[in-house]
Amino acid sequence: MQVFNCPACQSPLWFDNDRCTCGQEVGFDPQAQVMVAVTARCANHPAIGCNWLPEPEADGLCRSCAMTETVPDLREADNLPLWARTEAAKRWMLANLARWGWFTDTDPGPRPVFRLLSEDTAQGEQQVTMGHAQGVITINVSEADEATRARRQDDLGELYRTMLGHMRHECAHFLFERLTVRPAFLAWFRSLFGDERADYAKALDHHYAAPRDPGETHITPYATAHPHEDWAETVAHLLHLVDIADSAAAAGLSLPEGPPPGYNAYADADADRVLNHAVRLSLAVTHVNRALELPDLYPFVLTPSVRGKLGFAHDQLRAAFRT
Repeated sequence: MQVFNCPACQSPLWFDNDRCTCGQEVGFDPQAQVMVAVTARCANHPAIGCNWLPEPEADGLCRSCAMTETVPDLREADNLPLWARTEAAKRWMLANLARWGWFTDTDPGPRPVFRLLSEDTAQGEQQVTMGHAQGVITINVSEADEATRARRQDDLGELYRTMLGHMRHECAHFLFERLTVRPAFLAWFRSLFGDERADYAKALDHHYAAPRDPGETHITPYATAHPHEDWAETVAHLLHLVDIADSAAAAGLSLPEGPPPGYNAYADADADRVLNHAVRLSLAVTHVNRALELPDLYPFVLTPSVRGKLGFAHDQLRAAFRT
């Protein structure tokens, strides 16, 4: 993620800021990817602090909030902050993808629709299953609660589990559907990930009955469940890694091997170079984290097979709007 500047005094601003220390009220323009002095705000700003500019013909909502079809039951007071944190993660993901042209004014394709549901409702507890189906992404906002998320991460034995990670994973399923229209995409995909036409429900049942080690071929254990999940996990991790490299460079962090000052990870066509920058930076930050007994920044190993999948996903996502 970039570090932005106040349009009035040029002081640094962060992605979620809606006001500068100089007093200037600001909003994020997702098309131009800059902070601007606001003349109007997203209609959801008072409720959830959304700092994006409203879109024309979107009933006062911004580009991100307009993609949300269903919000959690707000009769349960605890759901409001969970909705706010979930939308914040969605905005971050969408801003990242926009750097490659996705869901921008130059993207003629369909947008995902989000159903943001909570397990706690006025009628009592309900089960919420996260997933993607026919362009609709369902997210369980209950996991925006840190204690809930940490408990489930521990129960599932996962190295990483965040709301941003959920957003990236589920949106990857949507991106797959969009990319299948590209010539030769499916043939190349199947050579790396396997045949996505395999029975999905049966594959998941088998995975949960007898989880497999990711070994040298998959980024996480869940990626072994089915080619669709391998793709979603791979794309999510690609987005993690590109954002690590980009955010570190934007914050002025550097190593002798790079990235260089002014580096734009989203503009770099060399997937290996982006991954190498991200891995070296994550190792350096992990070393600092251990001074405070904090977790590793990126606790995963990129084997040659995994790197091949990441490179394929990188090339496909970057090329979608290039001729």
